Amino acid sequence: MAIYEAGDPSDQVQRRSRVAGWLMLAFTAAIIAGLSFFPAPYVIDNPGPTFDTLGSVSVGEEEMELILISGEETFEPTGSFLLTTVTRSGNPESLPGWFDVMQGWFDPTRTVIPVDVAYPPGISFEQNREAAAIEMENSQQEAVAAALDYLGVAYTSRMVVSQAMEGGPSEGVLLPGDVILSANGMAVDTVSVLRGIIADSGVVSPMTLSVEREGSKIDVSVLPRMSEGQERVPMVGILVSGTYDFPIDVDIALENVGGPSAGLMFALGIVEKLSPADITQGKVFAGTGTIDAQGSVGPIGGIRHKMHGALNDGASWFFAPADNCPDLVGHIPEGLRVIPVATLDDAMEALESIHAEAPVAECASS
Repeated sequence: MAIYEAGDPSDQVQRRSRVAGWLMLAFTAAIIAGLSFFPAPYVIDNPGPTFDTLGSVSVGEEEMELILISGEETFEPTGSFLLTTVTRSGNPESLPGWFDVMQGWFDPTRTVIPVDVAYPPGISFEQNREAAAIEMENSQQEAVAAALDYLGVAYTSRMVVSQAMEGGPSEGVLLPGDVILSANGMAVDTVSVLRGIIADSGVVSPMTLSVEREGSKIDVSVLPRMSEGQERVPMVGILVSGTYDFPIDVDIALENVGGPSAGLMFALGIVEKLSPADITQGKVFAGTGTIDAQGSVGPIGGIRHKMHGALNDGASWFFAPADNCPDLVGHIPEGLRVIPVATLDDAMEALESIHAEAPVAECASS
């Protein structure tokens, strides 16, 4: 063993190495700290909280049933139908730091999205929030309609223009309060029917909309154009609210959640509360998907995050729109079984099969 005396050159080399190491560590920490504060042109989608449509939520200082039904007998459920959400970190007015973005790139439960894709230019953050709020309101109304239709309860509906987007195809043509009666000669009684007609019309030729305005019926012409963002579809640039006349009152208390993707779980919750049979039988189910008044379930975004949120909150079964199944291959978390559904009827039939321990179709995991 070599023995070094004080002042030996090797001892000085060791001290210098330690100092260099500490300097490098401090330099790396400074870079990381800088990246944490330097904004990146991205937003990050994460698994959000779940909400039990058969349970209660806090609204202000009050605890309220998430779905409150009056005017008809209701029944006490034993299980849960969890609606799932996505939490977004960042927006055009408050971007995340580069360090958070780099973490998101390496986390399979998160997705990093360019801010211009998440929030297309020309549409303000506030307009996005307003549109999401209207979509949530519409999804609640269509969920009630789908549930009542499933239960054989009649109702009436009208489609009312809430807003014509500034710079959109319908600006100055359609006005707030216009009731849309038909599109290209086809009757319109739900938002999903109107979307389908617009999609079929395309962006080459104008479409004809018959509307009721201040008690008079008029025809207007609108040329659809392609929407911006990740999913480009023909649109006419209006926000439409479904106005329904239901024989019962259904109030849904859910704050700070937007978009249409909770429709399926709202409908399942309403059917459960109005059915004497115990549909959940004590089990925890989660899911996502838009729904229209006829009970058709449509695809949504952010489903990978929602599956992780469902698993974290105790669900072992997850209802997914059938059209989303191809996106899930290789991404289904272990311990979660994902059931494809195209309609509310599909979901109800799957529940019966699960309780009977019969085979049930599942989205492929690999």
